[in-house]
Amino acid sequence: MKTIKVEEALKLENVIFIDVRTESEYEEDNILNSFSMPLFKDNEHNEVGTIYKMQGKHEAIEIGFDYVSYKLKDIYRETNRLAKEYDNIVVYCARGGMRSGSVVNLLDSLGVNVYKLEGGYKAYRNFVLDYLKNIMDSKQFIVVHGLTGAGKTDLLKMLEQGKIDIIDLEGIAKNSGSTFGFITFDQKPPSQKSFESQIFENLYFSKTDYIFIESESKRVGHVCVPNEIYEGIIRDGYHLLLECSLENRVKRLCRDYIYGKDEENIQVLKDCISKFRKRLGNKTVDEYINLLDEGKYEELVEKYLVEYYDPLYMHSVEKYTYNKVINFDNMDKALDEVINFHKAAAEGAIKC
Repeated sequence: MKTIKVEEALKLENVIFIDVRTESEYEEDNILNSFSMPLFKDNEHNEVGTIYKMQGKHEAIEIGFDYVSYKLKDIYRETNRLAKEYDNIVVYCARGGMRSGSVVNLLDSLGVNVYKLEGGYKAYRNFVLDYLKNIMDSKQFIVVHGLTGAGKTDLLKMLEQGKIDIIDLEGIAKNSGSTFGFITFDQKPPSQKSFESQIFENLYFSKTDYIFIESESKRVGHVCVPNEIYEGIIRDGYHLLLECSLENRVKRLCRDYIYGKDEENIQVLKDCISKFRKRLGNKTVDEYINLLDEGKYEELVEKYLVEYYDPLYMHSVEKYTYNKVINFDNMDKALDEVINFHKAAAEGAIKC
């Protein structure tokens, strides 16, 4: 049986990881969007584990055979298919034990060239945590700041399209970090472990040591930014301030949250606005909801920005000294400025 350590496996070219853990284990977190090929269903795995503890190893193996035997043909077929697409296949389970070992032994005996990951997912998880704990000693964030609607996420997406390293925390968290933050995302938010793994992957496979990231609070939706990464965001370093006209900010927010959405989305917005009654008062909230009902979307968004969000977030914008202030009304021109800044920073022409 060929085994491989996590660090070596991550460096393999054209590699696919096969996760033989249960669906719930896979959904909580997995390695590099690995291919899910569960050896047991959740209830089956629980039963095998209980029998192992109560009756012993051999009894657990026997019941395990009952659950696995009918799946072996599909396991072989799927792995053989993947072997035609990928140069390297790495199989893992929770701790690199019986589940991954039995699958690798079977496939190896059938002539399929695969590795077993030493230590399984647990080894990967420990590798991720150790990496995140120390990586900001060698990496540097270029932090993009700006008021709500200034276009920070748009800028990150444009940079990503240009193959420049970014970390989109809101995109990973599936939440833009406000009361309305979940509306623009259809996908289920990640677990904390999955959130950290995706940040790790962005850092680990980055091409340079200078990575763009949006200024964020410690909590983004349902997850928290790892301490070391958050410290990397708020520390003295490279900070850019994105500015934009109020008109363009309003249009951008209407695009993201209102235009093209269905009636159900309007109701969700209404429910979110109602949550502000304690902070803004019934009169103001009722006014906002009336504007929404009347379809006066841009007027509503402008009021929200001027009366609530701008005063709320201005203090965080004013906390930093900026290396550069960039106007984002002309997005292409702004992108060129940001790319040139990145190049200068990487060449050491701009000091933190």
